[in-house]
Amino acid sequence: MSSTRRVGTLVALAALPVAVLAVFFVLPVTGMVQRGLFFDGSFDPSVVLRVLERSEIQRALWFTLWSSGLATVLSVALGLPAAFALHRLAFPLQRVIRAGLLVPFVLPTVVVGVAFRELIGEAGLLAPLGLDGTPTAIILGLVFFNASVVIRAVGAAWESLDPRPGEAAAALGASPSRVLWTITLPALRPAIVSAASVVFLFCATAFGIVLTLGGVRYNSIETEIYKLTFTLFDLPGAAVLSVLQLVVVVGLLVVAGRLRSVPDPAQSRVVVRRRRVSLRDLPVLLSTSVLVLLVAGPLLALLLGSLRVDDRWSLGNYVALQTPGFDPPLPVPVTTALMTSLAVAVQASAVALVLGLLVAFAVTRRSRTRAERRVRAVLDGLFMVPLGVSAVTLGLGLYLTLGSGALDFRDEPWLVPLAQALVALPLVVRTLVPVLGSVDDRLRQAAAGLGAGPLRTVMTVDVPAVWKPLFASSGFAFAASLGEFGATSFLVREERPTLPVVILRLLSRPGSDNYGMALAAACVLAAATAVVMLLVERLRVPSIGAL
Repeated sequence: MSSTRRVGTLVALAALPVAVLAVFFVLPVTGMVQRGLFFDGSFDPSVVLRVLERSEIQRALWFTLWSSGLATVLSVALGLPAAFALHRLAFPLQRVIRAGLLVPFVLPTVVVGVAFRELIGEAGLLAPLGLDGTPTAIILGLVFFNASVVIRAVGAAWESLDPRPGEAAAALGASPSRVLWTITLPALRPAIVSAASVVFLFCATAFGIVLTLGGVRYNSIETEIYKLTFTLFDLPGAAVLSVLQLVVVVGLLVVAGRLRSVPDPAQSRVVVRRRRVSLRDLPVLLSTSVLVLLVAGPLLALLLGSLRVDDRWSLGNYVALQTPGFDPPLPVPVTTALMTSLAVAVQASAVALVLGLLVAFAVTRRSRTRAERRVRAVLDGLFMVPLGVSAVTLGLGLYLTLGSGALDFRDEPWLVPLAQALVALPLVVRTLVPVLGSVDDRLRQAAAGLGAGPLRTVMTVDVPAVWKPLFASSGFAFAASLGEFGATSFLVREERPTLPVVILRLLSRPGSDNYGMALAAACVLAAATAVVMLLVERLRVPSIGAL
């Protein structure tokens, strides 16, 4: 194939994704930056300073930094022992426990918040501890949500870590602790630091958890943006905070990307036989048990709470989901909101899958020239940028930019699925790119040499290798869309709310009936996302930990 034709193919593959990203991501984010940094058409840095001088903004910034940092440390501290226990030891129910500990990450953040409120609230089992509405509750929710990232990312590296250097050191008299600190942890350092960077990013952008557990006293950057937009109608202030968050989060993403590119000794593909549990593994097992309790406790409290009506066991809360709630009613029944969420998730998954496939094919084809390699590298990085922009920032950008003129799309029903597709797009790209990149290009050349056209080459060479990751990436996109709350809260139409939005509305209304419906709706949403991700887990492909 000539150089001109190869470049033309690359442009054709990337044209649609680039156009979508330009209009529905770059333009809104740019418009939001302009709204935050420009006043009366001219650059005005004093706007930023005036916003940052506010005491409530400073409190939100400080709370975001220290709570995210502490939650990251705790997630790593609990995730590392669990990663070792679940990937290097052999004990009964190991696979079930591993799957169960990976479920929290795919749960919608609003569900996590509701589950913790049920456990630590006024009627909860841990109510005497007085944790409701405290920073401790928020941090526990963040650890619950993110420890699975450490388990999956570090566990996969630990599972394939070559044991021979450690065995040699032990044979020379090194104690198990010395082997751990001098050989094992240095070998795992790229995976650990990369996982910690991603965890901090997710903690700093955990909109739903802080919103449901923080009450009115504690706000993160994201919840402050939401309050400035919909409560105080301070759009310039919200835009300034979004710009600040954008800079910090993209910086973290760049750091994580550099760490991911560091050669990792864990990628030696060594198959290690898991050993049986011994007494020396007791601390690791106890730490893992603590994490199991942290995960199981809120989910069990959520389930039991949804089955209680007027202090008796009943399915009444689930039956009430067919109604629009009580005093005042919702615009639609909860079951209608569930159907809307499922339909939006299907549409968003389809869009993310089409765009992700085009990007993956564009960036994984073998480059013959330096210019081609640079173009592919730029494309690969470009479509990872949405991962570095929080959903709240994206939603606010779309809300501010696409509301007037030729781009007046704010009330279009397809805007919510498209926004959710952009949130899920990096998951799809990062799932498909490693697989397509590992396909030997000589197979494609051989197929072409035998007379196969481009389409037939793809069907005979690429499709057999990519079908499992294709289903897995569809599952990731579906689960991410089903529970997406940050961008949706800005864009959703009043008559077509999604289930996470309805859950928050039920929580904000008085009455035990509305609260019981919120618990039941949260259980339904949790079950739907868990089923999807457990099916993905059976496909055994990398997920967010590989990001």
